Amino acid sequence: MISGANWQEGTLGDNLARAGVSRRSFMKFCGTMAAIFAAGTPNVGEAAAQSLTPSAEEIADKLSAVKKPKVAWLQLQECTGCMESVLRSGGTTAEDVVLNLVSMDYNELLMAPSGHAAEKALDDMNAEDHILVVNGSIPTGEHGAYCTIGGKSAEQVLLEAAEKATAILAVGACAVWGSVQAAKPNPTGAKGVDEIIKDKPVINVSGCPPIGEVITATLTYVLTYGKTPEVDAEGRPKFAYDQRIHDSCPRRAHYDAGQFVKTFDDEGARNGWCLYEVGCKGPSTFSPCPIVQWNLKSGWPIGAGHPCIGCTEKDFFDQFTPFYDKLPGIPGIGVESSVNKVGVGLLAATAAGTAVHGGLTLVKELKIRRSNGEEKVLAAFGGVEGKEPPMVDRPSNSPGTQSETASDSKDN
Repeated sequence: MISGANWQEGTLGDNLARAGVSRRSFMKFCGTMAAIFAAGTPNVGEAAAQSLTPSAEEIADKLSAVKKPKVAWLQLQECTGCMESVLRSGGTTAEDVVLNLVSMDYNELLMAPSGHAAEKALDDMNAEDHILVVNGSIPTGEHGAYCTIGGKSAEQVLLEAAEKATAILAVGACAVWGSVQAAKPNPTGAKGVDEIIKDKPVINVSGCPPIGEVITATLTYVLTYGKTPEVDAEGRPKFAYDQRIHDSCPRRAHYDAGQFVKTFDDEGARNGWCLYEVGCKGPSTFSPCPIVQWNLKSGWPIGAGHPCIGCTEKDFFDQFTPFYDKLPGIPGIGVESSVNKVGVGLLAATAAGTAVHGGLTLVKELKIRRSNGEEKVLAAFGGVEGKEPPMVDRPSNSPGTQSETASDSKDN
């Protein structure tokens, strides 16, 4: 990791070269970012979509010209899982690119200094303009006694770090909505970052934890464009959270065919059938999990046979427990119309009928199916082993049309 002490004068491109990051690795990273950004291109027609979708070369050119961005990474009332998600995402991500793109002088989990030296590093960072990344909720009960750092409450630490922040990212369900700590009866008074910071926009990168590449992409967007990305009603970046898991799930055809897992060891489970009846919250959860996945696209919860628990949604622990109970009010074929009634702060009205397939540098193509049923390829990258099963989703205004896949997708 390039620290402030090791960073030499010049641009990010200069320092990446000095750090030994190859142009090929950097372009691979920028290609992944371009594909993620393309996933959130609005339904404005092919020509307009192409003009709004940055290329890998454009991202690389803009990033290379940026000079020494500083990042303070706070870890408050949390479990370190979000930072672990970034560090273990695989490929040219955090270790090879993001942590070499920024001067990260303060990160409790990774930094060597402790005690007074660590406090001084944060004080020095707070005195200058910087990007602020926050993991963990902020306990407000008992005057913040449930989480203190250097004798200060987590709330005081956050407020001081936010004062000169040019962008604020709340990363993970804890920082976004409080997560398990804020579940009823919420004894610590845990709150999300945007409940504390009221005078600046907060980008909510939700998930428990979020996918490492989504965290990376959000930070990269800020570095590339010098502004925060467009967000949905919950403050989440649209390029990552504008489609439901249900719309791009490889088990969707089994849902439409009425083929459901009843117990975790039955024949349906062995055949990769839909997990809706054992509690899957995919029909009401907005996240790129089926597209990006974890660890070089090697797996994700539903692919491993476990139902989605809806961890990217507001107050998911209170809303969706017991996790293995069936989500109410989602009948077989009419999911597009009924999912809007679940009432967990969703965006089905704008995202129903939109699906993203393939994706990123880890697969060959990234496609978006428009609300009129027309399919567009927005990004394509090579170097992929195997083949992703093609899917065809029905438009949201055609509830009687059945979706199909070319494979049962038994093992994803």
